[in-house]
Amino acid sequence: MRHLIFFMHSSLDGFVAGPKGEMNWIKVDDEIFDFVATMTDKADTALYGRTTYEMMQGYWPTAGDAPDASKHDKEHSAWYKQVPKVVLSTTLSEEGLENTTVISNQLADNINAIKQQDGKNILIFGSPRASHSLLAEGLVDEFWLFVNPVLLGEGIQLFKGVKEITQLKLAEAKTFSCGVIGLHYEKK
Repeated sequence: MRHLIFFMHSSLDGFVAGPKGEMNWIKVDDEIFDFVATMTDKADTALYGRTTYEMMQGYWPTAGDAPDASKHDKEHSAWYKQVPKVVLSTTLSEEGLENTTVISNQLADNINAIKQQDGKNILIFGSPRASHSLLAEGLVDEFWLFVNPVLLGEGIQLFKGVKEITQLKLAEAKTFSCGVIGLHYEKK
C-alpha cells in the first residue's frame, strides 16, 4: 500500500504560517532542496489543498524553463509536471485541469482508494487546511516536519483539529546546516 507522507515546515512553537499566512520565516536552502528531491524520487503523486495547488500551479510548470533556473527549480519542475496531482477542494472544478483530480467529498474513501493503487508514495506539501482535514480522518501515514529555529507566537497551527491521540515513532532526525531540523515520524 502507498503511504501518504505529510511534508510541512513549522516554527518551534508549532505554527505553519503567520496570522496572515506569512511564510517568509521558513528557511530553505540547497541542502534542504536536495533532501526533498530524495523524497520526490520515492513519490509519484502530489496532494495539495486548493490554495497551495493554485500557488504551485502558478510557478512549477514553467519554473525549470527560466534561463536562470536553479538545479532545484529544474528538477522539481520536471517532477511536478509529470506526477498526477490531487487537490482537496469544495470550490475548484476539474474542468480544464491537466493531470489533476479534485476531491470535494468522501475524503477518507477517495484518499484510501488512491492509497490502494499501485505506485509510489503520495506527498502533501504544505496545505495546512487540507492537512488538518487529512489528519482529522487519520489518513496520514508518515510525517516529515521541518522545524525552523523561530518562534511566531501566533498563526496557523500545525496540528489543529486533531481529536484523538495518535501514537508515532521517530524514524529519523536530520539536522540541516541552516538550523532546521527534519523530524520523520511514522504511525505506530
